[in-house]
Amino acid sequence: MGPSDVERLVERYRAGWFEHDVDAIMAVVTEDVVFHNVTAGERVEGAAAFRVHVAGILERWPDLAFEERGLRVTEDTGFVEWTARGMAPDGRRVEWDGIDVISCRDGLISRNAVYSSGHAPRTLDAPSS
Repeated sequence: MGPSDVERLVERYRAGWFEHDVDAIMAVVTEDVVFHNVTAGERVEGAAAFRVHVAGILERWPDLAFEERGLRVTEDTGFVEWTARGMAPDGRRVEWDGIDVISCRDGLISRNAVYSSGHAPRTLDAPSS
């Protein structure tokens, strides 16, 4: 894989997240994919566990949206800086910043490491009454 292949693959993967499309996300990952949210202390291994994990995230955050500030790629890795926004379970609208390090192997995503400020999100507005 070259940088342009990695860029297209990571863009497809991220589009699945943007569209809340679990099948689109799963279509571009390896069977032994590792998703490691370092900040949250969450790590899942394997496509089946990853599918359940992604579905859970999207269920908990039904309005989750991302604003990206650039994708950088190497021969086998994409680096994406982003801000996520959504409605927290307590009704607050929050946002947090992060970086994904997305490793590719054999034309698929093999690892996604997430580093974010999700443990201390910024409140955008007060809870609804």
